[in-house]
Amino acid sequence: MVIGAGPAGLMAAEVIQSAGLSVEVFDAKPSACRKFLLAGVGGMNITHAEPYDDFLTRYYDKSAWLEPSIKAFTPTDLRQWIHELGIETFVGTSGRVFPEQMKAAPLLRNWLKRLKESGVTFHMRHRLVGLEERAATFEHLGETTVLQADAIVLALGGASWPKLGSDGKWVPLLEQNKVDVAPLESTNCGFYSNWSDYLKQQCAGAPLKGVEFSFTLPDGETVSRKGECIVTADGMEGSLIYAYSKYLRDAINSSDKATLQINLIPDLSRDQLIQKLAKTKAKESFSKYLKRTLKLDAAKIALLYEHYSKHEFDTPEKLAQCLQNIPACFYKVKPIEEVISSAGGVLENSVDDFFMLNRLPGVFCAGEMLDWEAPTGGYLLTACFATGHRVGHGVVNWLKKQSL
Repeated sequence: MVIGAGPAGLMAAEVIQSAGLSVEVFDAKPSACRKFLLAGVGGMNITHAEPYDDFLTRYYDKSAWLEPSIKAFTPTDLRQWIHELGIETFVGTSGRVFPEQMKAAPLLRNWLKRLKESGVTFHMRHRLVGLEERAATFEHLGETTVLQADAIVLALGGASWPKLGSDGKWVPLLEQNKVDVAPLESTNCGFYSNWSDYLKQQCAGAPLKGVEFSFTLPDGETVSRKGECIVTADGMEGSLIYAYSKYLRDAINSSDKATLQINLIPDLSRDQLIQKLAKTKAKESFSKYLKRTLKLDAAKIALLYEHYSKHEFDTPEKLAQCLQNIPACFYKVKPIEEVISSAGGVLENSVDDFFMLNRLPGVFCAGEMLDWEAPTGGYLLTACFATGHRVGHGVVNWLKKQSL
């Protein structure tokens, strides 16, 4: 029995079915992979083509835990699996990997067809409301049903995008069975900041392009990355801020605030920047001077004024220092219902090497239910597929042992 018809659950189902076992998939929604489909509307980034060792680091402190899964089903293996479904892939300029048509729907359509033809059966509109060792209670069309299985795979997602099925309501079911679960939290998310009225009114919705963020970790290491994001009326959204979500969230959790440094001119050294800024013109306004010398837009100029007064950048040397060191302070994380993915979940000490629950032998967990997180860029989906793949093999191996 596989509960949850997302990428992790369907991958587990495919592995188990290919071993000659009978698999039935249950999901609370009317159709499979609803979050997967929505994520693919704007361009399905399914994995990443960077070197393997670099790829593993994207899982932060959970890299070692996930490595056996990803080593057994690497990004290269994932691409080959997609090709076998009749879908070609390509590598974008950033190293991100996409299906040829940039959509999730053709891939899913071919996958579901293959699963059904292999004998996997689907039961939709079945919401899990109770769990015991090798028994699950479902609510379906107003009725409650208890079903038993030789093994159960839970692939119920995290708590982001709850309307699509990942609502985190499985947490109390596991906690009732004394399974340790880390609280589900926002990640790959925006953050709230107390901007001035001017910035709110004049720059809300403005893109912040070609900048570099830096954040100092508790151990003193500094993490820096270039990219872009969006300045909103209440904070920041977008890919670059998402990449720092773990660090900012952890800082807010520990001290109620998080501060990162923004370098508005990351492609110039300090000396090069000073040289450019030394080229002043008489009777030229300060804003026009910044636009002419550095091509700064209104949002970048507003951020400069947000944190520094004029006397702090009244020489080219001081101005260069300010432009490359603007502090941005955040005090709160965006709600989990509004974010791309969630952190937290079933703790490493609650499962064995194949993600079987220690408290519930025969019950396995895969995908975002597990306590890991990763930035956007294909890392999330790769780990979901990889943990589903490992769980599938774990189920097969465990059932073989039970039959001896």
